[in-house]
Amino acid sequence: MLKLAIMPLVVGLAFLAAGCGGSSNDESSPEDWASGVCTALTDWTDSVKAAGNQLRGNVSEDGLKTAASDIEDASKSLQSDLKDLGKPNTKSGQDAKDAVNNLADEVGDDVNEMKDTVDNVSGPSGVATAVQSISTTVSKMATQIGSTAQTLDQADPSGELKQAFQNAPECKKLTSSSS
Repeated sequence: MLKLAIMPLVVGLAFLAAGCGGSSNDESSPEDWASGVCTALTDWTDSVKAAGNQLRGNVSEDGLKTAASDIEDASKSLQSDLKDLGKPNTKSGQDAKDAVNNLADEVGDDVNEMKDTVDNVSGPSGVATAVQSISTTVSKMATQIGSTAQTLDQADPSGELKQAFQNAPECKKLTSSSS
């Protein structure tokens, strides 16, 4: 089930690498900023995929909690990494920072929702329901990433960030690993 949820994530990440961003108070070059965003997303994607593998087949309550904890840790790390980035030194830098901070906040809300679901699991039918809920939450996160990419693309009429994402080696890795 989680594999199905990861597919929109992969699509969203591929689109994101073509024109997205990250955030904090310090300014950084567009390429450094893009690299930071793509590194954070790559780390998160790898962790979520690994956790998704734990949710295949007949999942125990302990297995569910371990996978959910791994997704939670990865998501909190993503949230922190995005918020810690400086804004890119571009005309649309503040808009990019705001968009990625919003994404970080959404990820935090999603993690809290997922954690509440897993904390209240009881019995095999509860585990199955929670696995479906986690799948839905990860899919929602992927949609939010794609939406943020669109927001950043629209906020960057000069194309500075788009070019930075195309040039950053970390973003090239993200796009090639998503294909």
